[in-house]
This record gives sequence, structure tokens and C-alpha cells, in this order.
Amino acid sequence: MIEPNEEIVYYFPYAKVRPRQDEFVNAVFEAVEERRSILIEGSNGLGKTVAALSACLPKAAEERLKILYVARTHRQHDRVIEELKAISKKRPVSGLSVRSRHEMCLNSLITKHALNAREAIEACELLKARGSCPYYQSIGDREEEYSELQHYVTFHPCTASEIHRIGQGRGFCPYELIKSCLVDVNTIAMSYLYLFDPVIRGAFLRNLEIPLSKTILIIDEAHNLPETAVDIASSSLSLFSIRQAEIEAKKFGYDDVADFAKTVREETEEIALRIAKEALIPREYLLELFKKKPGFNEPREFFEHMSDAGALIKRDLLVDGKYPRSFVYAMGSFLLKWVETAEDESYVNTVAKYASKQGEPTARLEIVALDPSKITVPVFSQAYCSIVMSGTLQPLEAYKRITKLPENSIMKVVPSPFPKEHVLPLACSGVTTAMESRTPDMYKKIIRRIEEVVEYTPANTGIFAASFEVLGRLLAEGLKKAVHKPFFCEHRSMSSQENETMVAEFKANSKRAGAVLLGVQGGRSSEGVDFPGDEMNSVVIIGVPYAEPTPRVKAQIDYFEKSFPGLGREYCYVLPAMKKASQAAGRPIRTLEDKAAMIFVDYRFATQYCRSFLPLWIRDNLRVLPDEDGSIARELSLFFREAC
Repeated sequence: MIEPNEEIVYYFPYAKVRPRQDEFVNAVFEAVEERRSILIEGSNGLGKTVAALSACLPKAAEERLKILYVARTHRQHDRVIEELKAISKKRPVSGLSVRSRHEMCLNSLITKHALNAREAIEACELLKARGSCPYYQSIGDREEEYSELQHYVTFHPCTASEIHRIGQGRGFCPYELIKSCLVDVNTIAMSYLYLFDPVIRGAFLRNLEIPLSKTILIIDEAHNLPETAVDIASSSLSLFSIRQAEIEAKKFGYDDVADFAKTVREETEEIALRIAKEALIPREYLLELFKKKPGFNEPREFFEHMSDAGALIKRDLLVDGKYPRSFVYAMGSFLLKWVETAEDESYVNTVAKYASKQGEPTARLEIVALDPSKITVPVFSQAYCSIVMSGTLQPLEAYKRITKLPENSIMKVVPSPFPKEHVLPLACSGVTTAMESRTPDMYKKIIRRIEEVVEYTPANTGIFAASFEVLGRLLAEGLKKAVHKPFFCEHRSMSSQENETMVAEFKANSKRAGAVLLGVQGGRSSEGVDFPGDEMNSVVIIGVPYAEPTPRVKAQIDYFEKSFPGLGREYCYVLPAMKKASQAAGRPIRTLEDKAAMIFVDYRFATQYCRSFLPLWIRDNLRVLPDEDGSIARELSLFFREAC
């Protein structure tokens, strides 16, 4: 039992706490009591979710605050609701998890055609305004039945998927059902976008009917936040979208828009022919193109004209019973953002080449954000307090500075509760995925190391490569043939559902002779998925997942160097890579009973520099192996024999 704090005990649902869990929960409780944010690192399997909830619920009840629990994946959102269900058996609490309209929608017009959450929002609002959605209309037609469902959801913690099934079975819009219950529930689990995307946050808070100052924020897997914040603040416009905007503008009689779209397309295509992958372009690029067009007005006015034209096109399409997508609108919005960020040094503009879904070469214009704090500060500065937690946050001072958490924020690292004898971290000498060393012979050597791991691992082995390029080279050099167990492989275009099915099949093999899962560090399977027990006895980390040194990465390093002299490269290049590697390495260790080997197949992990960025529980036990065949086999044979 947690002692001595009775307020925490009131909500904590379990008879026993895990080792170090009491230290975690008390640290969070004290921070919330003092209305201070806390940046806290706790290792995998510590039980951070229920600890954070139990620590925050007393103050939330006392001050009538809402708890907004932000996490990256649906699995993590569901875990929050599972813990609330456990708490609800002891004390009355409520909560639900939220997914996007696109994911919750039952209307085939949106589910089949919306490309992203923003499109789904716009289409949904238009359909509702015109009375064209039967699932929304049924709410008014069957008010009593709908009220009964609202009452159930409000007083019983529910996952988004449970609410989706309820809505589907009764013919009510699941998203509207969730939205109508937000005001009355204690805790809401959701993705980063709901809180950190400025547009989505505004709409979300209106539905909550409270300001951010009346919310306690719990940011889980917070090591992802800086990168996510940069993605939120960035925008792109593909050549495909520009071509479609040109065609659409002609069709609807906006010849001036079509003419400008054609000019942008031709100039972008010309730049793309001259570059290898990516190039920075001047901020004045689009404005100079604009000046070449005689008779055009001031750029901002023209881009607003494009957006307005796109809005009219969307309404006309809906009247005709078609999906209301407008490429003219998308292009106008992008160009307006280009103008708005033109004088901001925390943004750069690029042309980037990539392969389309059909494998054809194409390109896009990009507005690339460099500073995550532009997104995080408006949230952290307004909330009642924030609990920012993960298993990989060190160095904490760097994280605090990058995201600009409040100055009085508490920083704490909770030691790992795992027995040292349950973890075997190994680093291999003589192998690397450093760019200059990526030869066929090196990949064959890496495969030999992997082969040893798989052969001497009792059941399942996870392999996480530094990138999809490294993953592809491993396959090309014969990895699949080298391992003699069922083989599962992540790929770029894999949907969330496909990935979940693959992971479930991989886990099922742990009850047989075992299997091999190949993925990438920073991918779906290497973060947010638990592999306890035999579901992953060994995990192999192939290479340090440094970002490719593209112009945007170099621009961010330069920007950070100006902000944090002498630390630019470390903050935005080294730390993100080491956090991805550490997250992947921690996948097999979820409970105190788990025993796992972690094999870092790259000599750089053994260097003093890279090693210093690994979590303490890995760093302090890391052993460096000689560059010879059989060294891994010897270590694993002894480790798993002792583990039995």
C-alpha cells in the first residue's frame, strides 16, 4: 500500500505498488499540490499511467479540474481507460478516449474520401450544416435514446473503440456522442494534436467549455513531443496538389488562380530537376513568382482570394452530392502560411523530392518549422500544471530548455526498479551502419550477429533498424533466409491496423518456437507496444538512428546553435536518435519478472559519447563484446540458462 498519503491511496486501485512506483506517484502528487509542472523520467514497466492518474485525481476533484492525458498511440489511450476502469471499482471516476472524426465517422462519404483529420472536420461541418448526415440527424430524431447513451458514457470509463461500436449499433454519430460527454467526464485521453495543434485545440477547448488553466495535463511518452511539435507547425504542398488546383481553378472559372498555380508548378518542377533530394529555397521565392504576373494585387490578398474561392468550390461540390475537397483551398491556405512565416527565423522553406504511392518521382514545397517551443509554450504556459513523463527524457535540462517548460518546473529521475540480473545489455564492436561503412560486407557481418541472437534466443526476437534504408539493405543481403524462424517485417506504407495484426501474429509465436520481428527505431512497433515475457526475449538495435543530414536538419542544428550555443547538434540531432534507440531497447522489459537481452549492433553505442545518452539502467550494465563470431552466442547461452 502507498504510504503515507491518504489522498493518493483513495484513488490508487491496487493492493500493492511496484518498486519505485511510490516514489513516482508521490513526486507527481507534490508537484500538482504546489501547482508546478514536473518533468519526470521513469523506466518502462514502472506503472506510470496509474501512478500519474492517482496523483492528479485528488487535486482535480478538489479544484474541479479536468485531466487531459495526452499520448501518441491508441494503445496508450486505451491503457488510460483501462486504469480508470480499475479505479472506478474503488471510487467514482469517469473518462473516455478521443479519436479523430475521420476514425470515428460512420458516414461513407468521409470515410472513403477524407485524406486527413482536417479534411474530415471540414467535410463533417458542411454535411451537418446541410442536414446531409443521417447519423447526426438521428441525434435530434431520437433524443431520449441518445440521452441514455450519454448518461452511460459519462459514468462509465469508455474507450473510443467502445463508443464507436455503441454508435454504430444504435445509428448515432460516435464522434458527436464523445463530444457531448466531454463536459461531464473527469479524464480525457487523446492524441497530441488535440492539445498542441492550435486550430484543433481551439475547437476542442470550446467543446470542453473550460480554459486550459482549468486542466491538468499529463504528457505521456513525452520524448516524442519536440518532433511532433515541429511536424504540427510545418506544412507542405505537393506537385500533385498544385496540378489539381490548376485543373480545379480552370473548371470553376478562376483563371487567375489557374494561371498562378501553373507558374508555381512549372518553377517547382524545374527546381526539382536540379536537386538530389532536398534544397532550401529563399523565403521570397513565391513572392518573386507573384511579381512576375502582371495585374495581380498584393500577395496576401490574392492568396486569401484563393482560399475564399476554394471554400465556395467545396460548397458547390457538396450541393452536387460530391465529396467537398478543394485543392484550390488547400493551396491558398499553404500560401498564406508561407507569407505569415516569411519573416520568422524559426522557419525555412524547401523543395523536397520523394516517391509517390505509385513509386513515381515527384516533389513538394515545404514550410519547415525549426522550433518546437512555438507549439509547446502556448500550452505549458496556460495549463494549471503539466506532468511531462517518459522512460527516456535525460538530460532533463535539455528537454526543459527545448520545450520551454515553466522555469519553476520540477525535474526528477526515478531509478529503474528492474533487477540487474534480469537485463543483459551488450554492444558489438566492429560493426556499424555509419554511412561510409554501409557496404555489402558490413551488412553480411551484421546479419551474422543477428543470426546468433535469433539462434540463441528461446522464443521471440525483435530487430529494430536505424532506418527503412538500413532495413531494406538487411533484407537485400539475405536476412530473412539467415534466420530460421517465422519472419514478420514492418514496411513504410503499413496501416495501423495492418501493424496491429502483424504484431499480434508475432506475439502468438512466442507460445511456439518463437519468431522474428523486423522494424525501425521510432516506428510503430518500437514505441508504444509492450512485449513482456517470451513475446520478446531479445531485442537487437541495428545502428544509431541519426536523421539524414538534409538541408532542413542542418538548418535546425544552426537554429538551435544560435539558441543554445555549443549544444545545437546535441539537442536536435544526437538526443532524438538516442531516445529512439533507447525506446526500442526497452520494449521487452515491462514487468519485474521480465528478463531480456538487448544487443546494440553498432560500435558507436560503446563509445563514451553515445553511451552517456542511454538510460542509466542500460548504461551502467552495458558490456562491450569483442569483434568475433560466437561472442553473442556465449553471452546469450549463459544468460538464458540462468534465467530459466
